[in-house]
Amino acid sequence: MTIIRWAIPAALATVAAFGQTPAATAPPPQFEVASIRPSPPGAIGQVTLGLRIDGAQVSMRQFALKDELAVAFNLKQYQISGPDWLATEKFDIVAKLPDGAPRDQVRAMLQALMIDRFQMKTHHETRDFPVYALVVAKSGLKMKELPADLADAASGERPAVNVSVSGGAGGVVANYGNGSFFTLGEDRIEGKKMQMTNVADMLARFEEKPVVDMTELKGKYDFTLNFTHEDYRAMMIRAAISSGMALPPEAIQAMERASGDSLFSALQVLGLKLESRKAPLDVLVIDHMEKSPTEN
Repeated sequence: MTIIRWAIPAALATVAAFGQTPAATAPPPQFEVASIRPSPPGAIGQVTLGLRIDGAQVSMRQFALKDELAVAFNLKQYQISGPDWLATEKFDIVAKLPDGAPRDQVRAMLQALMIDRFQMKTHHETRDFPVYALVVAKSGLKMKELPADLADAASGERPAVNVSVSGGAGGVVANYGNGSFFTLGEDRIEGKKMQMTNVADMLARFEEKPVVDMTELKGKYDFTLNFTHEDYRAMMIRAAISSGMALPPEAIQAMERASGDSLFSALQVLGLKLESRKAPLDVLVIDHMEKSPTEN
């Protein structure tokens, strides 16, 4: 079923890569120069999108506006309330950092860019969400924490952020950089050097509720999740819906027929569990935003 191509935006895999946005006690830092252009159409059946940040430049390719807002404000997609087209309108952003600008200022710069080019106006609210809490099962964790990577512990200049998603009908690879990635294909998900916060973000793409990491695990892990074909297909359809894709009725029916049990069983093999809870979460409400940016 080709309708499940491809709804795994990279932005939500990257929101932990910057550090926190400083409190706005001074005029917000801004890029020296920035270009925002509609993303060119991709090849049919293929996806290639990514984000890169080094000491000189920020580059975001094939990202939906909702994902770019999630990166800028350090939020998940479900914490952004606005028009439906935020999930479908895609823009490439290329921006030059001021000399010596720390990475911690990138979020604030992206926020200022959105306000300037899209005439964006927002406010924050706290809302109660039904969520899945990702927790360690009562039987205990069945995965072994990977040894600390010498590169992770190295002091000095932080490496560039370089995150990408690529693939097609045969499978998808989401690369977090520094050897951390997960792959989708053949009714399974394989993860390498994954932190639990990223695992929760990944799982949220395939569930009807947000998934919040409550494991308190800080390490990195390798794992494999195996699914029935029906459940795997339903997960891909749900991911497509969450990304704003319009799907035919037969796709929705296929999703509803799947039991979903194999995801919970696959997590249980790893010693993990999804528990239904309620949690108060910050929500960014888009009060106004132009659909097209002002000229570069």
